[in-house]
Amino acid sequence: MSSKRNILRFTLFWVTVLVLASCGSTTHDQREKRRQQQAVLNQRDSLALKIAVTPTLDCLPIFVAVNTGIFDQLGVMVSLKQMNAQMDCDEAMRKGKIECMVSDLMRTERLKHEGIPLTYVTATGMYWQLIGNRKGRVTNISQMGDKMVAMTRYSATDYLATLAIDSVKPENPVFRIQINDVLVRLMMLINNEMDAVLLPEPQATTARLEHHPVMMDSRSRNIRLGVIAARASMHNDGYRKKQLDLFVRGYNMACDSLNEKGLQHYSQVIQDYCHADEAIIKSIPKQTFNHAAQPRQKDIDRTRNVKWRMS
Repeated sequence: MSSKRNILRFTLFWVTVLVLASCGSTTHDQREKRRQQQAVLNQRDSLALKIAVTPTLDCLPIFVAVNTGIFDQLGVMVSLKQMNAQMDCDEAMRKGKIECMVSDLMRTERLKHEGIPLTYVTATGMYWQLIGNRKGRVTNISQMGDKMVAMTRYSATDYLATLAIDSVKPENPVFRIQINDVLVRLMMLINNEMDAVLLPEPQATTARLEHHPVMMDSRSRNIRLGVIAARASMHNDGYRKKQLDLFVRGYNMACDSLNEKGLQHYSQVIQDYCHADEAIIKSIPKQTFNHAAQPRQKDIDRTRNVKWRMS
């Protein structure tokens, strides 16, 4: 009996050793597989054209080109870095985390003055509306004295806020409140936490549907500040230059599709990226998406000698 017990114990011991060894091997294999998968993802991301975008309609041709496979068909990998604030796009560009960004001339020209070489891929059709708070009965810019307006420092919204306020010169000061996140800016208006805000589309349409009045539209001032900017160094790298050329080609194809089929056809794309529901999308004014073209010199000139106000 003693001999049989010893044999049983011996057998159980080696079975346990083999099981543990097998488990260890399996765990090691799983870790190695995850490591290899992550390495592939990292390599793909390093090769991809990384572009910072916001949940706004000026980015829509890019969203469409990604979701319909246009970029894939052309052979250009595009990695979207989704952000709610253009300030975050700026920071990503400063830190070298992206190659391109959708922004405005006030911001990009400021970055260039900081020593970050940028070139313009295209101007965009982005526009902003200064929208008052209906609950606060702010329906005219002249009523803005002692009121708060939400904007972002050193941006198109900052510039437009100054332009609007200076056009009426209210007796009392207007308080500029920095709200960088465009979605937060919208919600502060809807929740009666702000007297006026500057909004692009589709956030401006959301505000109008809530019956908040439009006090100024950048289009009525013939101001076009929306742009897509890229690192100037991309033109010195054969691979990156080819990526950028294919990106522009895909961007133009997406613009053609949007102009032909309309916003409603891409309703789900707008919902996914811009956080707008069907009612909002149906109410967005007709948009025309133009092929890539350089920003107008007179709009670039607007950025010269701007005196930014701190209050």
